Amino acid sequence: LNNGASLAVYTWEEVQRHSHRGDQWLVIDRKVYNITQWAKRHPGGIRVISHFAGEDATEAFSAFHLDANFVRKFLKPLLIGELAPTEPSQDHGKNAALVQDFQALRDHVEREGLLRARLLFFSLYLGHILLLEALALGLLWVWGTSWSLTLLCSLMLATSQAQAGWLQHDYGHLSVCKKSSWNHKLHKFVIGHLKGASANWWNHRHFQHHAKPNVFRKDPDINSLHVFVLGDTQPVEYGIKKLKYMPYHHQHQYFFLIGPPLIVPVFFNIQIFRTMFSQRDWVDLAWSMSFYLRFFCCYYPFFGFFGSVALISFVRFLESHWFVWVTQMNHLPMEMDHERHQDWLTMQLSATCNIEQSTFNDWFSGHLNFQIEHHLFPTMPRHNYHLVAPLVRALCEKHGVPYQVKTLKKGMTDVVRSLKKSGDLWLDAYLHK
Repeated sequence: LNNGASLAVYTWEEVQRHSHRGDQWLVIDRKVYNITQWAKRHPGGIRVISHFAGEDATEAFSAFHLDANFVRKFLKPLLIGELAPTEPSQDHGKNAALVQDFQALRDHVEREGLLRARLLFFSLYLGHILLLEALALGLLWVWGTSWSLTLLCSLMLATSQAQAGWLQHDYGHLSVCKKSSWNHKLHKFVIGHLKGASANWWNHRHFQHHAKPNVFRKDPDINSLHVFVLGDTQPVEYGIKKLKYMPYHHQHQYFFLIGPPLIVPVFFNIQIFRTMFSQRDWVDLAWSMSFYLRFFCCYYPFFGFFGSVALISFVRFLESHWFVWVTQMNHLPMEMDHERHQDWLTMQLSATCNIEQSTFNDWFSGHLNFQIEHHLFPTMPRHNYHLVAPLVRALCEKHGVPYQVKTLKKGMTDVVRSLKKSGDLWLDAYLHK
């Protein structure tokens, strides 16, 4: 078929029929690929690629892969045809001018070297994390384990954990090293040895979030397991069906009890270990065990076994508040809906807002105050977000796409306001619809 013979031609309508679990096609640069068998072996995970079944995946393909030419070798055997000449390059009536303008911006970003990382930045960043770890331990060695010093030690460890969280995110997105394989190896070290978590668990979860942010059933970050109702549509759906797993009209209050305190120490920890065992991921398990081994070797002499367990739990509890507020303020108050088949820029901007730039905000949020730029260019090293931001803002203005920037305080209060609004929508539908 591929050897110089003319390729089969398809319409978008035909491609869209192949969007089921056992039958998946997608389109990249007008070429049609059958990914049904490949999806299971996809390095980014089966789910993220399946979210594009029956769709055009050109923009996502460009955004996620460092070396497109290398990846094309894997695509060749999957090629089954191309779009008919009469078919538009975009599906679902996307705005072709906007898509082309964003592609031009992407080409500009690559030409200007904005996807190349400064190794000194990331070395110093890792250095400040290791320094905090060393200082926390040194504190106890020199001055002992009084309550106040143990609290100070916990705060330093929580800071180093939160910052290691932002750093593993850089490696996970392949934004530090030139070669994917180096990023993956360092990612395992940072998330595994410095944080005790699993690189594969994180990748397979987080890439889905980037591919389809705030899209129900596709973005795992908004799968609230019936504990919360989110956005404007889900609360009404729950209300009409008379679903009341929780008193959702109080969710903006109970959020403080079960959101920030529990997501990292309880929910993520259970998920991580369940995933490593169910996938038989012994490499990630070994990395995460190396973290716990080091932690207990360091702190057992001071606190004993149960004391060390209490310390790591308290550190995770503190880190969890930091993590939840920073990650939720960028997405939770934004639009949430079922699949709407938007182009890359429109989809990312409707689901994402920025927080004002300042030295503190940059450090506190791991530069995810530039969440919009990060979502448009996930492989861009974070020290370049501020350089591309004015160009993104100008493109959004040109096409009338809202580009939201908030203060840190408003970002946080909007999380609570959004939960209250969704809870009220649920109550209204529950009682009256």
